[in-house]
Amino acid sequence: MAGRIWTISNSISAFRVALVIPLGITLLGESETDRTWAVVIIVAGILSDFLDGYLARALHQVSEVGKVIDPIADKIGIGALVVFLVLLEDIPLWYALVVLVRDLLIVIGGVYIKKKKKIVAQSNWPGKIAVGMVAAYLLLSVPRLENLEMLRLLALWLSLVTMGFSLVVYAQRLLIGRAVDRRI
Repeated sequence: MAGRIWTISNSISAFRVALVIPLGITLLGESETDRTWAVVIIVAGILSDFLDGYLARALHQVSEVGKVIDPIADKIGIGALVVFLVLLEDIPLWYALVVLVRDLLIVIGGVYIKKKKKIVAQSNWPGKIAVGMVAAYLLLSVPRLENLEMLRLLALWLSLVTMGFSLVVYAQRLLIGRAVDRRI
């Protein structure tokens, strides 16, 4: 698998990046159904994220390229959605900055690990849960429905807690890796 780039799972990750275009069009649209279509596109992105990981394992297509493409697709999709929702004043700027800075720190840590250890650091469960909670908050922010406001607020706080926890776990991985390097 090391040499193959265009596996089914990697193609699904690339598809997730391509969803940013119709997502932007629907979010910025004027039609009454545009927000509904935006929700459909976001759900398709979320489902494709689960599908690409499942297929990579089931079809034995786990690759170093896939370990990079999948989280980058997540970060591009969520980053674009965050920017759109801030511009449309559906989420606060401070929240967008928390999401984007956390992702930037994780990318920097991943690049550091790649340079030092020559391996691609895989995502971990706290990170996946945090991305899921961020996606839930963003998804609940799209339709602008008042009856979802309590659930949206709960998703906001849960996403902040899980992002903080996952960042601590990623930092520990980085620091423990550095301590192990010093001992060797």
